[in-house]
Amino acid sequence: MSEKSLCALPPMGWNSWNTFTDKINETLILETADAMKKEGLLDAGYEYIVIDDCWSEKQRDENGRLVADLEKFPNGIKFLSDALHEKGFKFGMYSCCGTRTCADYPGSFEHEFEDARQFAEWGVDYLKYDNCFKPQHMQDETLYRRMHLALCASGRDIVFSACQWGTENVHEWIRTTGAHLFRSTIDINDSWNSIKEIALSQLDKQIYSGPGCHNDMDMLVVGMNGRGGNEYISAGGCTEDEYMTHFALWALMRSPLMIGCDVRKMSDAAKKILLNRSLIAINQDPDCCAPFTVNCTTNGPESIVIVRFLTNGDIALGLFNMGDVPAQVAVDFFDLGLPYRSGCELELFDCIHEKPYGTRREMLNETVGAHACRLYRCKLKQI
Repeated sequence: MSEKSLCALPPMGWNSWNTFTDKINETLILETADAMKKEGLLDAGYEYIVIDDCWSEKQRDENGRLVADLEKFPNGIKFLSDALHEKGFKFGMYSCCGTRTCADYPGSFEHEFEDARQFAEWGVDYLKYDNCFKPQHMQDETLYRRMHLALCASGRDIVFSACQWGTENVHEWIRTTGAHLFRSTIDINDSWNSIKEIALSQLDKQIYSGPGCHNDMDMLVVGMNGRGGNEYISAGGCTEDEYMTHFALWALMRSPLMIGCDVRKMSDAAKKILLNRSLIAINQDPDCCAPFTVNCTTNGPESIVIVRFLTNGDIALGLFNMGDVPAQVAVDFFDLGLPYRSGCELELFDCIHEKPYGTRREMLNETVGAHACRLYRCKLKQI
């Protein structure tokens, strides 16, 4: 399978880290898979279940192989992989380009090819590859290229997720490594300030990702409600408006959609956000065009307009209020490339509430609540 076809669109799934950190085990993962099927998440496209750090023993075995923690995974990783595949999911795991993982378990430095073969034997479909404890003389480019080649030699198609944190201008060189997605930011936590900081930091980097290599703005915190695996991740939680804005930004900016909450205890409000088919469709649009920002002179500094061209000539139009009080957010259609003399207007569909929103010509001006958004899918309509 070609690199492009293996991960043409941003991956969707669930990752264990945000809620559970080191408190993972076989039962939890299987219960999560069952809950994802029951709640309709698998049918909506969330197909990857990824075990993050802390799954292994602290030492390799006498043959240098990674060993699963048998208290957490008594039947072994191959059993878990097979069980998830039988349920219709794809299986993801975690390693690190350094000598140790971020939580001080064995890393894959100088073990890349043997580890990749072991992952393939276990039936792994997705590898999250972190960036802790690498030798100071080694460049990130070399280490990520090394694991790419190891995965290619493993005999199995494995999505390569480079968790590089956005350092060393990663967006400029990551496509040369063969990675299918790349972490471009610091770790997210369950707070509005974290969501806002990450989103704003990536507005000027959207042109660097595309089909087969996606800008990963970190896992979703939707539905966590302050229940994280540690104090940093928990961070107090967000309002439902903030979670919706978070999801809309990640969808519009083509980030992978990796759920981080405990889906076994997911609220109805979180489920409604995560299953918003209109926003998922924008994230998974096959054309994978890069978003761009436009600015109306009447907008305040916290008002952000993000636009993205979609398949069949549709337009995704997002109005975001990143400020702490309601604000007017406007966009002139000539900034989208649609002049008045085109003889066209836009027919709007409200993706947040999933209902038609009428037609507009020349401009759109909306009052948007604090930390809230409007996101429309627009069709060109000849007048």
